[in-house]
Amino acid sequence: MSEDSPTPTEMVYPLTPADPADVSRETSAPADDETPIAAAAAAAARIRGGRTEVWPRPRHTRILTVANQKGGVGKTTTTVNVAAALAMHGLRVLVIDLDPQGNASTALAVPHHAGEPSVYEVLVEGEPLSSAVHAVEAIAGLDCVPATIDLAGAEIELVSLVARESRLQRALTALLRDSESAGRRYDYVFVDCPPSLGLLTINAFVAAQEVFIPIQCEYYALEGLGQLMRNVELIQSHLNPDLAVSTIVLTMYDGRTRLAAQVADEVRKHFGGLVLDTAIPRSVRVSEAPSYSQTVLTYDPGSSGALSYLEAAREMAHRASTPEGGAST
Repeated sequence: MSEDSPTPTEMVYPLTPADPADVSRETSAPADDETPIAAAAAAAARIRGGRTEVWPRPRHTRILTVANQKGGVGKTTTTVNVAAALAMHGLRVLVIDLDPQGNASTALAVPHHAGEPSVYEVLVEGEPLSSAVHAVEAIAGLDCVPATIDLAGAEIELVSLVARESRLQRALTALLRDSESAGRRYDYVFVDCPPSLGLLTINAFVAAQEVFIPIQCEYYALEGLGQLMRNVELIQSHLNPDLAVSTIVLTMYDGRTRLAAQVADEVRKHFGGLVLDTAIPRSVRVSEAPSYSQTVLTYDPGSSGALSYLEAAREMAHRASTPEGGAST
């Protein structure tokens, strides 16, 4: 190399900065408020600071049973996070934990040890639902009726009771009537079901107007969905003709796999507008949050999971406020 030749450093790192006009538009950095990181940070700041917009209220209380007979599809996670998102945006929400595992109660940090007033006393002993309602301390406007281990035996105990399929419906109707009379109407009620079609799930179907179905983006979820739809039709025929599937959300979506995209396409093709535009991605933060007795919205509000659940809840709220939404009753 001659003395006049540029050194390797000079060839790789020119001393004179390039003229900004010569830089391609594709390489220019977007404004700070347009980047995904900035959007996530802004959303997290709004949630932590309580500065959130108020979403529209439905004309009447929406009662949604969150159901899927396949386990591990995100029923409880979807229930608590959508409920929390709605409450954070000015709506009054009640979660009824009808799963003996009590995971929704855990995620909302509601006491659910043996002996605590719970949905068991309501279903089996006929106690008023109001006696088991707990306010969720971390989220204003969100209440929860917990499930205790006693609920595990309720399936057997309900068999011999009169009107066993409609005990939750009667208790919930009384609670909603009293709440509205007191000027504290609930906007949404979510019933978190166990992954089976026993008397607990049947009680949820009879009490509800809508079925809210989380579907994991895997093949087995499609098989379970067909069975669930047949069971909903049976409930419509014999116990609750007003029941309808109103909302489907895709959960655990992994955009890196072709299978997830295929499942999403199949579900959207068959159910059309019932499927929310927002799919919930696989997220470590979503999985971690319950171990801290939190929803992902309070645990890490800037995470992809939190932002996705926020957007899904926003879709539900705004669909209910439009005539074509069909979610309000």
